[in-house]
Amino acid sequence: MRLEPEVRQAFALNGILSRTVEQFIAREGQTAMAVAVARAIETPEALVVEASTGVGKTFSYLVPALLSGERVLLSTATKALQDQLFGRDLPHLIKALGLPVSTALLKGRSSYVCLHRLGLARHDAYLPERESLRTLGKIESWAQSTRTGDLAELQGLDERSPLIPLVTSTRENCLGAQCPQFRACHVNLARREALAADVVVINHHLFFADLAVRESGVAELLPTARIAIFDEAHQLNEIGVQFLGGNLTTGQLLDFCRDLLGTGLQLARGLVDWQAVVSRCERAVRELKLCADNSYPGSKLRWVEKAPEGIDAANWSTALGAMTSSFLQACEALDTVSEIAPDFVRLHERASALADRAKNFSTVCPPGCVRWVEVGSQLRLVESPLDIADAVKIKLLGASGNASKTWIFTSATLGTDEKLSWFTQTCGLSDARILRIGSPFDYSRQAALYIPQDFPKPSDASHSLKVAASAADWCRQIGGRTMVLTTTLKALRIIGQALHTAFEYTANMEVLVQGAMPKRALIERFRQGSAGGQRGCILVASASFWEGIDVPGQALQLLIIDKLPFAPPNDPMAEARSKALEAAGKNAFNDYFLPEAAVALRQGAGRLIRRETDQGVLVICDTRLHGTGYAKRLLKALPPMERLDDKIALTERLVQLTRV
Repeated sequence: MRLEPEVRQAFALNGILSRTVEQFIAREGQTAMAVAVARAIETPEALVVEASTGVGKTFSYLVPALLSGERVLLSTATKALQDQLFGRDLPHLIKALGLPVSTALLKGRSSYVCLHRLGLARHDAYLPERESLRTLGKIESWAQSTRTGDLAELQGLDERSPLIPLVTSTRENCLGAQCPQFRACHVNLARREALAADVVVINHHLFFADLAVRESGVAELLPTARIAIFDEAHQLNEIGVQFLGGNLTTGQLLDFCRDLLGTGLQLARGLVDWQAVVSRCERAVRELKLCADNSYPGSKLRWVEKAPEGIDAANWSTALGAMTSSFLQACEALDTVSEIAPDFVRLHERASALADRAKNFSTVCPPGCVRWVEVGSQLRLVESPLDIADAVKIKLLGASGNASKTWIFTSATLGTDEKLSWFTQTCGLSDARILRIGSPFDYSRQAALYIPQDFPKPSDASHSLKVAASAADWCRQIGGRTMVLTTTLKALRIIGQALHTAFEYTANMEVLVQGAMPKRALIERFRQGSAGGQRGCILVASASFWEGIDVPGQALQLLIIDKLPFAPPNDPMAEARSKALEAAGKNAFNDYFLPEAAVALRQGAGRLIRRETDQGVLVICDTRLHGTGYAKRLLKALPPMERLDDKIALTERLVQLTRV
């Protein structure tokens, strides 16, 4: 049986999915996408599918992929989505379809406990305070029983814990086959399982890390998997450029210093003056950081000349030179003890690589790339290509043997035009087949849009306080159920603090602010909402909360966006992309800033309606949507919601929500 008829039969009204999958509803759009994926598998090609919220795209690509009987590589945007796909969606479908399919989950090194480094952690000279010792004890106890070594299994471990770098490995510090724990290594075990599995679930970060350095094991998987599927593909370009360029951080340098001192004192005390070697390296790191001492924390410094803007060129050049020199001196010290333990061989490789990176940043930035320095708790030197188009064309689509491969790229938001140019151009997929499938939701009935006219301009200092005051009023009317998405961390802090103050003495309302607790805990608390007699919730968030957050039902019925999500014009990457477009005779605002904002706005608005039964109101507190020439283009990017013209209409709609 050919794949397409088999897929159609599976999605039919009385097909196998309707009989075996609980709450399965046959949707025309879902079937259309599944058929397109089946055709792409049968006639190898690159297929780009924009499947709006509610289509059920996961089933649309999983069913034909599983029924094909071929080896499949699935890549998602985040580790959380990986876990969902591997732990929930795949097992359910494999059981429903009755297929003898084996699956494997493969993450990056930082997700797995390193047994060798765990053994050294308790004696680390940089081990944090007593509380960390208790956490380390929990990790040590768990490590004795875990099968996978995936730290996501360990309940209560904060993903931001300072212990994680001490008990996990990186490409730089892994000892490889020389490691005394090599046979029991969880990273290697995960890779071996992946090589033997029919379906392997990875993430985009791992994919591009491998594409850049051919280290993680994906390089071995790609040649044997004829079908590669990328979900949440809208993140591919921004994730890809992080790995296809280069970076050097003072954090990486200090991590090396910590490992060098700890290993030297444990394995070769007295043979080298490790304190002196490390002190030279740390002094070079401090001198580099001091060069940017007058720069505002959180800023990104353009780097088009010999030194980043605002930094003395002579001091910067001297600091980079001292950096290179100090790490080469560390190499010389490590040469004298390299035969004692494989740890020293790996440290030598790391020191040499760090010296090379520092030396590279002393040269001129290559054409087609952009450089900048990020200032914060650490300095981050970045060199990045403007997009991943060339890498995709050469390393994926144009690679030898890839003519017979099927490449599927899908997301709910990939562009605003029929060609999905926002995605396809930057990802080198202009020749791919395009399919756009609309949402099955009745937005005109389920959702309404309100754009206040009496707000300060977005650039006004009082804007965030006005957003907070209005959000407080509106969420009181519906008993919480409110999410506020901000475009900046500054607005997040202002709005969060103002709402805390507004509800300080209110027993039935809880204000949740991004950063106050781990992301998963925040979302879980917000989903609970006022269920079971608990307090109503208002969640204030930014950045990663604009996408990938699923809060169905009555827990979220009012979504407030503070401003239009335009990329900062002075961001080095945005500036470089703008200049490249203008050099090609295009308009930077129309061809870059506006499409970027439209896609981001669609992503944010997509948090509101997640099921056919959901009801809600979207409020965008940006007066630029009234009267500007580009307002229609941005509004067109949103789902076709009912427009609320004034405060009275908004109040009436909010009252209706309390009656649902």
